[in-house]
Amino acid sequence: MGFESGSVSLRMFYMDSALPSNYIARFAAQAAPPLDTLGREPIQGWVTGRHLLDRRITEDSAMVAGYLRLTLMKAERKIPEALLRAECVMEELAEMQARGGQFLKREVRLEIRRNVMERLMPTMPPTLKGIPMVCDLNEKMVYAAALGDKQMDALVIAFKQATGVGLVPVTPEAAAWQRRKVQAADLGPTSFSPECADELVSANLGQDFLTWLWFFAEVRGGLLATAGGEFGLMVGGPLLFVMEGDGAHETVLRKGAPMVSAEAKTSLLSGKKLSRAMLMLARGEEMWTVTVDAQNFVFRGLKMPQGEQLEPTSRFQERMVLLSLFRDACLQWFDLFLSERTDKARWKKTRAEMQAWVSGRDSRR
Repeated sequence: MGFESGSVSLRMFYMDSALPSNYIARFAAQAAPPLDTLGREPIQGWVTGRHLLDRRITEDSAMVAGYLRLTLMKAERKIPEALLRAECVMEELAEMQARGGQFLKREVRLEIRRNVMERLMPTMPPTLKGIPMVCDLNEKMVYAAALGDKQMDALVIAFKQATGVGLVPVTPEAAAWQRRKVQAADLGPTSFSPECADELVSANLGQDFLTWLWFFAEVRGGLLATAGGEFGLMVGGPLLFVMEGDGAHETVLRKGAPMVSAEAKTSLLSGKKLSRAMLMLARGEEMWTVTVDAQNFVFRGLKMPQGEQLEPTSRFQERMVLLSLFRDACLQWFDLFLSERTDKARWKKTRAEMQAWVSGRDSRR
């Protein structure tokens, strides 16, 4: 599903400057080529958010409720592997029969494969993929379903080519600098285990934050006052614990009650930190749930409150408001974490509290 309905998976990006005044025309100039121009090589370009073949980018088609809504579309022809393998075997058997042998050299088999691909490729139907994107012009923020590094790179390059504006992924390190002018590299490693020294744990700001957020939810009540209202927080499984260095690098806990399991306590005591978990944010009767990858601030399967039954444009606008509320709450929790992490006296106390929380956790088998 996309930004219009259902759950959405996304990264956030800062724009390094405002869009030029003719940004609609510039995106239109980088629209995806017509599908009938697709040959053996993939084609890529921008389309509207309505569907993957809508190449007509205008203000009416690209702007929805004041937000820029586009998709980076890629089209290519692919031969299903099972079909390619079957066709190659047929050709190889025919070639062996013609030669009167039972084996073919590797060079001959590779040549057969190339010939089969040349023959089949033009007959394959196009495969379409898209990276949905919403640009909040007022906040100079972009939301995009570019979860993998290749997708992210493709989006950043295409956006820069179209507008001249750079996109900066909102990672923990980028957010720390953007919001507080904090250099993450200056903070160094910090251990939340009373049994593990600082220098033995990984210095990953996102993992530190997510582990602190779990502590904040369980020990401090998980409440946060924002301009959009008071939010409550719960952390749930599945849980992914990570630690760089010797031994088991990752521990994944699923099903049952991973939050109070003996394995969760053991992971924390060994110096591992929380790298992925489900967050549940509540504001009154409204609920947001999402799985967050802390290392890169990738949000997967975000479910937002249902809202009212509205016509499509108003519904989209309502969802963007709900997404903004979620973003602001997460980043304000991050600000609160940074304010403690960068204050040596406060952090010494916080870390002592977290180590006591780790060592004193109840655990069930």
